[in-house]
Amino acid sequence: MIRSMTGYGHAKVATDGINVAFEIKRVNHRFFECSTRVPRNYGFLDEKLKSFLKDKVSRGKLECFVQVEAEEQENVLVTLNKSLVKGYMDAFEELENQFGIKNDVTATTFFSSNEVFSIHKQAEDEEKILFAVLAAAQQAVEKFIEMREVEGAKLLDDMQTHIAEITRNLAFVEARSPVTVKEYYVKIKARMKELTEDAKIDEQRIINEAAIFADRVAIDEETVRLHSHLAQLDELFSVQEPIGRKMDFLVQEINREANTIGSKSQDIEIARCVVNIKSEIEKIREQVQNIE
Repeated sequence: MIRSMTGYGHAKVATDGINVAFEIKRVNHRFFECSTRVPRNYGFLDEKLKSFLKDKVSRGKLECFVQVEAEEQENVLVTLNKSLVKGYMDAFEELENQFGIKNDVTATTFFSSNEVFSIHKQAEDEEKILFAVLAAAQQAVEKFIEMREVEGAKLLDDMQTHIAEITRNLAFVEARSPVTVKEYYVKIKARMKELTEDAKIDEQRIINEAAIFADRVAIDEETVRLHSHLAQLDELFSVQEPIGRKMDFLVQEINREANTIGSKSQDIEIARCVVNIKSEIEKIREQVQNIE
């Protein structure tokens, strides 16, 4: 399964009075690197998210954006200082009894007193918040993966086109290679005949020269290895794990064999095919850089 390195995912989750919006995007990068942007006072989410994402993504530069909204009223605790209120009420009653000051105390009398009413913001339930955030993260990652698989399918189609072109040119090279030896034999025989005029030609010497030439330009080993690398590349397309680095290695090996074939051959038609093969390899190499 081919997945592209770049991708985007977004999800929203509302549960237990907590609303979470989670966004993830990734660009190409050789190693795993993750940065998270969480709301103030939610720093406890940072390492949890990075650990969660590292299990889902093998490499690349990730950016995650998290928004959390919790219902404030559920996190406020108001406590009444009953003993202080009783003390106040006793004092007001004494003022009325001893000094005739009317006791018109109501609840509003105490509203502005920080001593009578204490307002505390309860610590938010981190477990509930983490549960909601990870639920949103999971949904966003699923969309992120889906997008990368769609893009990966497009990359696969493109690479298979290039591989088919490599195979076509390679088949021509394999068919052309033995022909070049025969042509060399004919060429050297004609040249020796021209130089010796009517003298007897040393046929064995011509055969030996042709054999030396054939050994020098032989590309059987290179073509066998090239076919093997192409087959391995094709097998990787169906592997259910990150394959980008393995593909990069195989492409380098394919390029190495193509270079060797090009350096051995003295035939213009084979050289033209090698140029075509190397052009297709370069196109594949560009695509591999965006594969996980």
